[in-house]
Amino acid sequence: MGLFNFRSKKADDAAPEPAEKSPGFIARLRAKLNRGDSWLTYDLANLLPGGKIDDAVLDEIETRLIGADVGIETTEKVVGSLRGQVARKELGNLDSLLGALRRSMLGIVGPVSRPLVVDGSKQPFVILVVGVNGSGKTTTIGKLARRLTSEGHKVVLAAGDTFRAAAIEQLQIWGERNSVPVIAQGAGADPAAVIFDALQSAQARGADVLIADTAGRLHTQSNLMEELKKVKRVLGRLDPSAPHEVLLVLDAGQGQNALAQAQQFHQALGVTGLVLTKLDGTAKGGIVLAIADRLGIPLRFVGVGETAEDFGVFDAETFVDAVLAPPRRGDGAE
Repeated sequence: MGLFNFRSKKADDAAPEPAEKSPGFIARLRAKLNRGDSWLTYDLANLLPGGKIDDAVLDEIETRLIGADVGIETTEKVVGSLRGQVARKELGNLDSLLGALRRSMLGIVGPVSRPLVVDGSKQPFVILVVGVNGSGKTTTIGKLARRLTSEGHKVVLAAGDTFRAAAIEQLQIWGERNSVPVIAQGAGADPAAVIFDALQSAQARGADVLIADTAGRLHTQSNLMEELKKVKRVLGRLDPSAPHEVLLVLDAGQGQNALAQAQQFHQALGVTGLVLTKLDGTAKGGIVLAIADRLGIPLRFVGVGETAEDFGVFDAETFVDAVLAPPRRGDGAE
């Protein structure tokens, strides 16, 4: 599936066109994950005594994976597969080792590489966006709204993060930029009431998509999770099938804590899709493997920067190749 292949049911009615990957986003992803050299494969050739793959090489790969937030369980799965192939003498050189590593990683992230599908039979298709403070949730909503409107969808935004006046203002700015209406009330209003009104408004406007922001929940506070459950229940009064997507936004820089957040949000709300932001920070992308392996929730989008161009649909092959290969000259690594 291509990086910018954002589909809807309407589009699926026609014969599918071959997906094209955006070279600009691919370059950004490669440059941000690997600033200079691939953190995973750099210098491995120098560790092969006489070209032979031994335990020292596999131990080094194991150390690098754990250091990149892949997690112990997932790392053991990847390296265990490599050890088995080495024992069977199936890996004789560096190229075969890298090929096996690529296949193992793709086996983990491939199943979660599933773009968000906007079901045109839902009027509107309701996307409830959740996540902790600082994950980039409101910015993600703005970027998603821009993407959807560019695809011809009529979008309405709901300012359900009523605990922070700044969040309401930020969403209204994104709405103005994208010529998208924002349904909002004052700070301190009941989030469920705001999102309920927004769904009524979206229905009256004949909107294709409603994207609802929510407050940045601390995943360890059960009372706040209960409030998100209330939002889901209230939406169901107008449309029993809503929300149609519960999109969890995670900060890649949080490492294994992001996995813990995903587990608890999923248990409370039934998360149907993920967005992983801030891959341009200190994160090396390993948490993608951990979350994919442990939860299997579709990873819809990844972000590698602040601009709309730094936000793309997750593609498993592009991600794995970006991790394994150093950035090419001209990719713009900073």
